[in-house]
Amino acid sequence: MHADIVICGLGPAGRALAHRCLANGMAVVAIDPNPRRRWRATYAAWTDELPPWLDSTAIAATVARPQAHGRRAHAIPRAYTVLDTARLQHSLDLDGATVLTGRATALGRHTVTLDTGEILRAGRVIDARGLRRGAGRAEQTAYGLVLDDPGQNEPALFMDWRSDNGADPGAPRSFLYTIPLGGGRVLYEETCLVGTPPIELGELAERLRYRLRARGVRVRGDETVERVRFAVVGGAPGARRFGAAGGYLHPATGYSVGSALAAVDVVVAGHAGASNAARAVYRLRRAGLRALLALPPSELPGFFDTFFDLDIDLQRAYLSGRDDLPGTLAAMTRLFAALPGRTRARLAAATLHLPALSHPGSGSVIME
Repeated sequence: MHADIVICGLGPAGRALAHRCLANGMAVVAIDPNPRRRWRATYAAWTDELPPWLDSTAIAATVARPQAHGRRAHAIPRAYTVLDTARLQHSLDLDGATVLTGRATALGRHTVTLDTGEILRAGRVIDARGLRRGAGRAEQTAYGLVLDDPGQNEPALFMDWRSDNGADPGAPRSFLYTIPLGGGRVLYEETCLVGTPPIELGELAERLRYRLRARGVRVRGDETVERVRFAVVGGAPGARRFGAAGGYLHPATGYSVGSALAAVDVVVAGHAGASNAARAVYRLRRAGLRALLALPPSELPGFFDTFFDLDIDLQRAYLSGRDDLPGTLAAMTRLFAALPGRTRARLAAATLHLPALSHPGSGSVIME
């Protein structure tokens, strides 16, 4: 079997790549262990990341100015879009592709070996299989409930670090993520941004229910539950990798779908997003992840206050500038300069792999 491109993995990144290759007249073979699996996670992206070709039916809701809260509130002047997961998957149709159920065991530049022993040949081979969880790898976890809109006119909360979730003050910190899903539904999700190990889902569930009670949000008990757990490290920019496997996942935030959708046409055209700038930005983001893991729980709200005080162009550069090396450097430099001296010392030690100041309740900074 020969094709213009073989894509291994049909998560959002792989499926979007296959869809756009088909739209450009390419012969596509896609491989996935369960290609008909329905996506269950809630995906969102900054609105300015979304490409013009994305079907409008895949958009569930857009928030003009989401809020963040560390020790104080911040209105983020950047629109945020929540995607309708089912419609997104349906809109990325694969009509015309050869879709195979199976696992790729060996990937070469022009060949893929399947677990059946069959060898496929193509002009290009792209690994879009995501990231595997593994011992010592930093992970993000979250537990969410989909509720009817409580009608309290609360803003969408991109990140809310307030401490009304019942957790011990010295315990690893989690934040509340609250977004509209359309149709009068709202997702309330208690999130561990990153940890090694992360906060377990059972603990996050207890914190979420405590927080909702504290805020007067009623829970019936039969709501749809969302459980999230994934590795945030393990991939890196490469000529034959895409999506999380190719370093499109931001290791310090866990976001990847927006960056993959934004870049997919560039990859279709034969440019894999593995520039020297993208590699340098990825290394800086990994340093940012080490910095987050080094902070004690008490300093996280203040850290994010300082981040959301940055000019929006600097925020955008750090969150979305996958190959914007000058912007990423400027954002990190400005953030570092604005932080308290003790926090700067912790971040410098973590970034440079030096012995960190000790603090209780932190995760180990052991990563791949």
